[in-house]
Amino acid sequence: MLDLRELLKDWPCIVTEELCRTPIRGITEHSKRVQPGYLFIARKGGCADGLSFIEEAIQRGAAAVVLDRALPKKQSFQVPVITVPDCLSFLAYASAKLAGNPAERLTIIAVTGTNGKTTVTHFIGQMLKEADIKAAVIGTVGVWIAGVYEPIQLPSLTTLTAEHLHPLLKQCEARDVTHIVMEASSMGLATARLKYCPIDVGVLLNISEDHYEEHGSKEAYLQAKQELFSLAKTMIVNHDDSVCLAMIDKQKEDILTFGRSNQGQFQLIQNGENYAIQTDTKLTELTGGPVEEFNRLNLLAAMSVLSVLEIKEARYENALRTLKLPEGRMQRIENNGITVIIDYAHTPDALKLVLQTTSVTTKGKLFVVFGCGGNRDKGKRSKMGEVAAHYATKVILTSDNPRSEDPMQIIEEIAAGIQTTAYEKIIDRKKAIHYAFSLANVGDTIVIAGKGHEKTQEIGGQLLPFSDQKIVEELFLPGRKQPPL
Repeated sequence: MLDLRELLKDWPCIVTEELCRTPIRGITEHSKRVQPGYLFIARKGGCADGLSFIEEAIQRGAAAVVLDRALPKKQSFQVPVITVPDCLSFLAYASAKLAGNPAERLTIIAVTGTNGKTTVTHFIGQMLKEADIKAAVIGTVGVWIAGVYEPIQLPSLTTLTAEHLHPLLKQCEARDVTHIVMEASSMGLATARLKYCPIDVGVLLNISEDHYEEHGSKEAYLQAKQELFSLAKTMIVNHDDSVCLAMIDKQKEDILTFGRSNQGQFQLIQNGENYAIQTDTKLTELTGGPVEEFNRLNLLAAMSVLSVLEIKEARYENALRTLKLPEGRMQRIENNGITVIIDYAHTPDALKLVLQTTSVTTKGKLFVVFGCGGNRDKGKRSKMGEVAAHYATKVILTSDNPRSEDPMQIIEEIAAGIQTTAYEKIIDRKKAIHYAFSLANVGDTIVIAGKGHEKTQEIGGQLLPFSDQKIVEELFLPGRKQPPL
């Protein structure tokens, strides 16, 4: 709790009336989350304008309203109206201050990139735990503290909004957590969610096609990723990614890089010099299968972070033998000679990496079940169809999260990239998975891509229970027969 005048004293703003001593107990940009004594941020969002919800917020007990634009003429309210230059920046600032700025006392590691954020953050978390460092991992698959999943009710976002992030950091600090490892999405970076969260180490893994339409252009997407450079004290960047390498050229400060050296070895490099670690001789396999090339890079990125934090390898080397991939990342389920791989791959590059690896290890045919999300980058759909057709014996096109789009239209756009390989179009994802099983024999592999760990499917505005893993496990039950299509 903080006095409103104290909260505003260092922030440029215009207030409609004299401020009394008003205790502020919280802050939110969602009117239904307002409680007595809250600040309501009435910003304009992508789907709705906060101005429409001011009366509701006041009825729920809002102590003041914050805007970043003028109110319509003749409109007034019975609480102070505060105008600031930017609502998103103020939300980040006020959320941090109301929580007591816990990020300033924690070691914060933020990982961005189109692909691999969840895997790298969980690798870092497992290695920190082995080094007797209590860490929280925050991202796509929820909150994990010291390796244990925490069933905390939070929005399903890769990077939490500031109003949720800082109270969570405060909880972590109260539980003696010293290190935070979080995923930094492009949208999270673009909307200032991490602006008042000091970051000790930032990691840029890769850049490929995804979220272009959400940001408005490829350039805007790259600019969002670039934000991490200004937030982090130290940056570690993938030297093997040409787009990442181009982004480094724009930076004046020294940047650490990881990737393959001229001799082909994996290593972390500083100013062109080898910086202490190499991984080629350290691992032969991760839990569940061989170390794929891209997971070697993910591992190197994680090890690079610990090296920058000056945590000696001897403290966590046991973790390297028992590293576990997060749920829905190259997740293998085997039964009766059939292998199923469930993966979150939802970009052309990610799907290519999964299928490239799987096509080498599978002994028989390779069946691929996938779709593309609705209301997202349409440009990647045909490219993903082309990738799947290149590696698969047969492709089964189905729904991902169609959202408000026509599922069959999405499927047709994916199919436009398939020229030669046989494929089927089955809108119902469960039926599509069942169909793949009806085709598979001993030695065959089924890759189910796009949803990974997700436990729901978004169709026409409804969020329905759905889990690829659960369907597969049910199909592998003894005596289970395939239902008719």
